[in-house]
Amino acid sequence: MNKFTELSAYSRLKELSENPIDLTAKGELNPKRIDQMIAEGCGLKLFYATERVDKLVLEALFQLAKETKAVEKMHSMQAGETINKINGVESENRAVLHTAMRDFFDQREERTKAKEATDLAYEECEKLKKFFEETGDRYTDLVQIGIGGSDLGPRAIYLGLKAFQKPDRNVHFISNVDPDDAAAVLEQVDLSKTLFVVVSKSGSTLETLTNEAYIVEKLKKAGLNPQNHLVAVTGKGSPMDDPSRYLASFYIWDYVGGRYSVTSMVGGVTLAFAFGMDRFLDFLHGASSMDKLAKTEDPGKNLPLLSALLGIWNRNFLGLPTVAIIPYSQALSRFPAHLQQLDMESNGKHIDKSGQPVEFETGPIIWGEPGTNGQHSFYQLIHQGTTVVPLEFIGFINSQYNADVVFKESSCQEKLLSNLIAQSIGLATGQKSENPNKDFRGNRPNRILLGSRLDPYTLGMILAYYEHKVAFQGFIWNINSFDQEGVQLGKVLALKMIDQFSAKRSNKPIDEKGFPLGAAYFKHIS
Repeated sequence: MNKFTELSAYSRLKELSENPIDLTAKGELNPKRIDQMIAEGCGLKLFYATERVDKLVLEALFQLAKETKAVEKMHSMQAGETINKINGVESENRAVLHTAMRDFFDQREERTKAKEATDLAYEECEKLKKFFEETGDRYTDLVQIGIGGSDLGPRAIYLGLKAFQKPDRNVHFISNVDPDDAAAVLEQVDLSKTLFVVVSKSGSTLETLTNEAYIVEKLKKAGLNPQNHLVAVTGKGSPMDDPSRYLASFYIWDYVGGRYSVTSMVGGVTLAFAFGMDRFLDFLHGASSMDKLAKTEDPGKNLPLLSALLGIWNRNFLGLPTVAIIPYSQALSRFPAHLQQLDMESNGKHIDKSGQPVEFETGPIIWGEPGTNGQHSFYQLIHQGTTVVPLEFIGFINSQYNADVVFKESSCQEKLLSNLIAQSIGLATGQKSENPNKDFRGNRPNRILLGSRLDPYTLGMILAYYEHKVAFQGFIWNINSFDQEGVQLGKVLALKMIDQFSAKRSNKPIDEKGFPLGAAYFKHIS
């Protein structure tokens, strides 16, 4: 494959980016354009008339997808081919099969890596169903202990679906090694009725094991047997795969990365506890439907690919370094935090899949907060600041609880949708004024992903939509979106600092020569 910057579509897009469409020009953003720039799939609509693209740009972006074989690579990923690797240098060397965790709705006979992974995922779901049937109503609360992908995704999805929570079921999360995090959670639960789910694929994550030790100590002090309150989610054969310590163990595999793991048992135990197996399976089914849509050849009908291409246009050709993801849904309050990890840990890379430095910008900076609150906060910068921030809005026609009030001839949900659409239009078209303080430059690119109602099936689709958007961008840039070496350096240095605290606790000399910079800080904080 040619380098990204050597592709003919890249050259064409560079040429087109010198004079992009002006959304503030009179009549440019019109009803016909809006009608023509809607992509639909799986019950979702993607409105992108407020992006700075026209027919020529879209044709060149679609050519970019074709030249980079983006859809072909998606097929390879979902088939279980080894794509998590970098040629010519030491790296991971494995398949990427988070999609197999939710692909058991269609039975297939062929024996492939993906089919084997799907069979294992199905077995874990059956085991989970049996576990909750046997434990019944023994537990009213569940606490998930994990960090990174073992926390952000499950937490975001749980909050997103709280409207569907079973009665007398409460879920909490402990992720930070900060002791105040765990202490605050334990203030809210009755330990005798609480199940703790400890999540670590390797079984050796230091923060998670530390928090587990904290919980075990509290259970023992309360006169409880920790084994009756602990469940492990880990790799088969890991140090945590130990029946003497846990009531049950559920498995995850190397081919499922942490930030892609919420549809595996990493999210499964907690989500099934909170919502029941049927709703958890609805969530998986929704994700599976988007997995299939992501294999559509036509980029204009492949929602995650189209979104990926629009993002590449903004990042690489309009030179915009950041993306704000704004859900107009309070339930999705932590969803941007999950997508921040998903995107930035996946595509925050500086070498390609041949180990060579890239000559272009890769993953953007991702951030975001829920809807109308942001309008009274950071939208000032987005509308009138000097940095152009592309936005990805998420909205729903109907509310989750179907509880609303009509005030001044419109309901709360109608006001919410009105704000979403108004912001999209205002950011694109701006407002000219002789008063410079009231002048809005416009041309702020944005798009809207719209669903009918935020339910388990729909949230599964939206989760997979973003997973595949990120993967498609990695495919097109020819970088590896499925490793995360960038998180390792801080871990190694942190362990050296921990050694200094351990030495002091044991009255041993501090190793100033081995880690002099750390020792310089240590003397001021110990």
